[in-house]
Amino acid sequence: MNKKPIVAGNWKMNKVPSETKIYTDTILDLVGHVKSVSVILAPPFTGLFEMSVEPPFYSAAQNCHWEDSGAFTGEISINMIKDLSISYIIVGHSERRQIFNESNDWINKKVRSIITNDLKVILCVGETSNERKSGETEIVIKNQIEKGLKSISDISNVIIAYEPVWAIGTGDTASAKQIEAAHSFIRNTVRDNYDKRNDIHILYGGSVNSTNAKELIQINGVDGFLIGGASLDANSFASIIKIVDLV
Repeated sequence: MNKKPIVAGNWKMNKVPSETKIYTDTILDLVGHVKSVSVILAPPFTGLFEMSVEPPFYSAAQNCHWEDSGAFTGEISINMIKDLSISYIIVGHSERRQIFNESNDWINKKVRSIITNDLKVILCVGETSNERKSGETEIVIKNQIEKGLKSISDISNVIIAYEPVWAIGTGDTASAKQIEAAHSFIRNTVRDNYDKRNDIHILYGGSVNSTNAKELIQINGVDGFLIGGASLDANSFASIIKIVDLV
């Protein structure tokens, strides 16, 4: 692998603040010595107050609003996130797109605001089961990338996470051939639209666990993982980090 891999854990709506501190302390005890992998922890907003980590460990928010402030009840601004010394923000997760009906336009506004505020964005893209069965995988991914990164000239602070929606939380994992093809298409799409020399991280997210991590991380084009369920257990997550650290 020609770049330092990333293992990111998206806890979604799990763990109360007190659990966040216990979990973080456990992870640091288990894998605090790693040097060849960057680890990103994304608890719920309330957990960010209890998380204090240093490189190669980083914290991330799971979402944000693009406005600095205003009458947006229930929303969290990037300024609020930035004040907690958070490094990354996840946007465009399939659950945000499907459950909360977030459009590519909204996602693009968030991406532009994150970049403007000198933070790093993890942009999630991926197709549903019906879209894959209809042969629309590349059309969907291309559309999500181009619209999500519209008006962004510098993508050095952008990470893309490919998450086939049909493989999230289902126990199903895309085949090595499917993953390699998707990652290759994403990289070519990025290079066609941006600096051809820019080699951004492309993570895989789709039912990654300690059993399949070794095989998945060796797939050409996979620069790490965005992990959901398997990141909730510290021992499970630590085992994945160790696997990637040894690659």
